[in-house]
Amino acid sequence: MTFACQASSPLGPVDATFSQDLTAAAPATVAPGGEVTAVFDPAPNKVPDKVGNYTLREIKTFVLTVPVPANSSYVSATLSGGSGVGTPTITKVGNNLEVKLSAALKGGAAFEIPTITVKLTAGASGTIETKLGGSSFANPGLTFVATAVVFGFPVDAPTKCYPNPNPALTTTTIG
Repeated sequence: MTFACQASSPLGPVDATFSQDLTAAAPATVAPGGEVTAVFDPAPNKVPDKVGNYTLREIKTFVLTVPVPANSSYVSATLSGGSGVGTPTITKVGNNLEVKLSAALKGGAAFEIPTITVKLTAGASGTIETKLGGSSFANPGLTFVATAVVFGFPVDAPTKCYPNPNPALTTTTIG
């Protein structure tokens, strides 16, 4: 999954990309009103040590958004595993789940976002498509603050990202 990212810096916007491999699984079919378990398993990754011409010191206040899919209702969500991310949390905010990482991720450091398991109840008909949140910089699905070194000084740059493209990760047919 490739995210288009834009950092707001004192020198103006800085565009970049962030790649995160992940696998997703959910049942192919479910009866109306049945339980659906969707699992998102991000692969180990590494924080870049440079963004453009700038040294990346760390990223912090990392929040990844996963929408509750149409044609379903939310039951619960849990996190498991992960490494180098502190104590992660998952919280339902509106119609989204927000995965927050408590640790600052140092530039060049290895990390793994925890596996996300979401339990849903299927609606009456249609399909349940899971995907990551975000469709533009105005509607991001991933946010964090990047601390870069500019002219020898640390500069915090709030960063907004969205998956581009943002395909369905799983599709479950109700019926």
